[in-house]
Amino acid sequence: MTSQLLHLSTEAPFQCLSLTGELQRFVQVHGERDGAVVVSTQHTTTAVIVNELEERLLLDLQQWLRQLAPPTAAWKHNDLELRPGIPDDEPRNAHAHLQALLLGHQTTVAVSNGALQLGRYQDVILVELDGPRQRRVSLQWLSA
Repeated sequence: MTSQLLHLSTEAPFQCLSLTGELQRFVQVHGERDGAVVVSTQHTTTAVIVNELEERLLLDLQQWLRQLAPPTAAWKHNDLELRPGIPDDEPRNAHAHLQALLLGHQTTVAVSNGALQLGRYQDVILVELDGPRQRRVSLQWLSA
C-alpha cells in the first residue's frame, strides 16, 4: 500500500479547504489505474467530507454546526479545571469535537482509469473546526 501525509495550515476557527487537487496528484504519482484513496484527518477537531465547495453552502454548514453544537454551551469537556494533566494552553473546544463527530474523520474516493470518481460539484474537503492550526491528513491508496 502507498500512503502520503499532507501538512496543511488553517487560518481561521472555521475553514473549508479543498483536498481534491492533492488527491489527484497523489493518484497520478502513487496510484494505479483502478482502486480507491482513503482520506483521513489525524485530528479530533477537523473533519473530511465530500460536498460542494460553494461559499454560501459553507456558511450554511457553519451555521448548522453552530446550532447543533454551539461553542457557548456548557460542555463538560470545557471544564478544564476538572481535567487533570492537561496543557496550560488547552482550548475550550468541546463544540469542535462534537461537530467533527457529526461530519466524520474519513472518506474514501473511488478511482477508475486513473481518475477520481467525483461528481461535477463534489470536492473532498477538510473542515477546520478549531483553528487556526497546523493539520495533517493521511492519504492511503487501496488497490482494486
